[in-house]
Amino acid sequence: MASSEDEQEGCKSREIYRSLRSLEMAIYQMGNKIRVGLIFGGKTGEHEVSLASAQSVLGALDPSKYDAILIGVTKEGQWLTGGNPLKQLVNATQSPLLKAMNGSTGNGSSALTTNDATRLTTTNALNESVDVVFPLIHGPNGEDGTIQGLLELAAIPYVGANVAASAVGMDKALMKAIFRNAGLPVAEYLVLYRHHWEHDPEETIHEIETIIRYPCFVKPANMGSSVGISKARNWDELTQALATAALYDRKLVVERAIEGRELECSVLGNDAPLASLPGEVIPEREFYDYEAKYADDHTRLVVPAELTPEQARTIQDLAVRAFEAIDCSGMARVDFFMEKRDGRVLVNEINTIPGFTKVSMYPKMWEASGVSYPQLVDRLIQLALERHSDRARNRVTH
Repeated sequence: MASSEDEQEGCKSREIYRSLRSLEMAIYQMGNKIRVGLIFGGKTGEHEVSLASAQSVLGALDPSKYDAILIGVTKEGQWLTGGNPLKQLVNATQSPLLKAMNGSTGNGSSALTTNDATRLTTTNALNESVDVVFPLIHGPNGEDGTIQGLLELAAIPYVGANVAASAVGMDKALMKAIFRNAGLPVAEYLVLYRHHWEHDPEETIHEIETIIRYPCFVKPANMGSSVGISKARNWDELTQALATAALYDRKLVVERAIEGRELECSVLGNDAPLASLPGEVIPEREFYDYEAKYADDHTRLVVPAELTPEQARTIQDLAVRAFEAIDCSGMARVDFFMEKRDGRVLVNEINTIPGFTKVSMYPKMWEASGVSYPQLVDRLIQLALERHSDRARNRVTH
């Protein structure tokens, strides 16, 4: 006889399946392909990661259902459309992350040609006729609510979190304050500013050593993919870590280093979000830095993570609570620490545009939960259209 837990998991799977089937029926009833605008690149330290994500998502789009409209943003902030801006931006970078994926952009879409893309203003780029946009710019100027605000003004449906949730999800200081206010367990942290560090370094270090102590992590508040993050065990390393983080942001977050396991959980949905099976990251490096995430073949991604049923439920519950705490929608990956000393689970952060590369955890965890990559893309597009339709119900006159 099936347990109540098995029944709950079965209900969740059936709900996802029904949603996917309703999307497919809607597409066929329309008789037209959905034109999906992929926005990628960006003026951000995660430019190369964004290009890799765009390549993977593009390859997952079913050409019988979707027409892909590629909209690239250069590192200088110029918008590109027409031709193949993805290929153009990939060719412009020497990143080893993209070498293995270069040339894998073709999926039969008529939008993919070998011609150079046209440089346009932002407004003209958005004049491309699209039904929905899938933003894939990670980090600042993409994941922080800026692109989302632009799409809101243009009344274009888009995948993922709204303006406020995107901004909070990008800013680790605001995020942790909201998590703490919602009663979610977070590690001890301290928020500092570049101005304070540069004008009074001794006082800054004294404050960290007194409140957080060693070892600790120093992070730019508004950055992702572990860019600018360093671990400090002493005064010299802390000085260098603060200088490194200050290159990327005016606001810095210093956290107590946690000895334990690094766990993650994917969340999918709008008003009734679901959590995937959790996964575990086991980097060969000391912590899960940029290289470990995207260029180190020795990093182990264990999906599903080896957890007891109770531990898995705890992580799934916290993931959904974190998602709801910032009023997220569409998708997010929530990262956790499980302390070695007592098994306590701490919420680390939420990523509202998680990586979609071939080695990314977000799609891997959903695949292990019974949702394939193409199905996941379908579901996210449907959620975007549902959220846009719901927003259209809001009264704009009094």
